[in-house]
Amino acid sequence: MVREQEIRAGEVAVEPPPADASVAFIGRIRTPWTSRLMTPRQGRDDGPVCRIEVFFPWTAALAGIEAHERLEVLYWLHESRRDLVLQSPANDGKVRGTFALRSPVRPNPIGTSVVRLLGVENGDTLLVQGLDCLDCTPLLDLKPDRTAFRPIAPPQPGDFETG
Repeated sequence: MVREQEIRAGEVAVEPPPADASVAFIGRIRTPWTSRLMTPRQGRDDGPVCRIEVFFPWTAALAGIEAHERLEVLYWLHESRRDLVLQSPANDGKVRGTFALRSPVRPNPIGTSVVRLLGVENGDTLLVQGLDCLDCTPLLDLKPDRTAFRPIAPPQPGDFETG
């Protein structure tokens, strides 16, 4: 079983570099999970209904979001370690590089889920299914699912294949 903050056999930690960027948390995600040990490893379309609360003044940015069935949610994995470069997710002595895994332990712990939008409440809260993060996880951004999104702006040269 996974233990929080443990280093398993074969895993390697490094000293993280000082921060060189900043982000603004634009909201908070409400889920039923308060421990990483209970959180699903991947979100599911039939998972529990979760709430994404968007903070003022960002609520105006939700205009038109209900036109999209699926959204990509980016969030800050605020309770994750940031120092492992090699990890052993199965705790079997076999290690993989952090960038070869979807582990929440990363230098910049940014999580992403594609969720199903069920509705909008009070102009500032989204009801969704498909999340896999802790309750009160800070929200970084919301975008329409790129696999279903068609650009609204006129085409530009880079939009077309060149041969």
